[in-house]
Amino acid sequence: MLILRHIAESGGVAAAARALGHTASAVSQQLQRLEQEAGVPLVDRSGGRTELTAAGRLLAEHGGRVGDVLADAARELQALTGQASGPVTIGVPGPAITYFATTTLRFLAESHPAITPRLVETDREDGLRALRLGEFDVLVIEDDSAAPTPLPPGVTAQVMLRDEYRLVLPDGWETPGSPAELTGRPWIGAPGGSPRDLAFQRLAAAHGIAPSVQHVAAYRFAVYSMLAARLGPAILPAHAAEQITHGGITALPVPGDYLVRSLRRSGAGAPVPAAEAAADALQSALLCTAEFLASRGLTAGEPRVYKLIDPSV
Repeated sequence: MLILRHIAESGGVAAAARALGHTASAVSQQLQRLEQEAGVPLVDRSGGRTELTAAGRLLAEHGGRVGDVLADAARELQALTGQASGPVTIGVPGPAITYFATTTLRFLAESHPAITPRLVETDREDGLRALRLGEFDVLVIEDDSAAPTPLPPGVTAQVMLRDEYRLVLPDGWETPGSPAELTGRPWIGAPGGSPRDLAFQRLAAAHGIAPSVQHVAAYRFAVYSMLAARLGPAILPAHAAEQITHGGITALPVPGDYLVRSLRRSGAGAPVPAAEAAADALQSALLCTAEFLASRGLTAGEPRVYKLIDPSV
């Protein structure tokens, strides 16, 4: 029934097998045995893809409830023994690896030695697909408060960090009285749909900004280099803007907030205690990094970190 539930969520035997950690052939054999026991077809393979029949959908619903009960049992067992164990795969964007993700593995080794973590660099789109297919148990994404990423079914989220955006000018650029005065000048933009791009699109729409050319930089270190080369202004999260060595932060408001969110699979087939432990370790590592940067004077203040309300709630 758990297999049927995963087929209902992911749309195929292969994806269900990956989520459950089995081979596709083993899952197919299990399905055949279940159909023999049920006495009715549970999947329809005639259309070129595996789809659940009415009986299959019925059992898939029961499978979801069974998975929830198993997840609850795992949580209670963890509370009783104080131990989470097993493999857990964590997907993170490149900047997270630089700033705090590797520290997460050290925290996990100290607090949950029975967990075997695996860290994978990924972007948001590929990470969401891997999370949906069960290849990731926890995923960290950069996001935007005004247009947060919708959550896939069976996924819960927590805001790890919320920060304001800042408009940064290259050295030697005069601070304008309004962002509208920057129209017709080059900009340092971001890939389409990314948090920094969404912030720029809102700012441009509010003030009629039309860049003469828009350079594109995905990661903040590339933005720093472009600012140093005076290629144009850029929008950055406040904590990242405060670490630049070439350029000046303006007081001009940028609408919206930058978010870092942790997403994790829950319910049927998810390693709930291990995933929860990994998400907690990620949060602790991010908090530790924020405190360290603030103590060294690398940021004007600590960004808002820990136990924040997620926009999906």
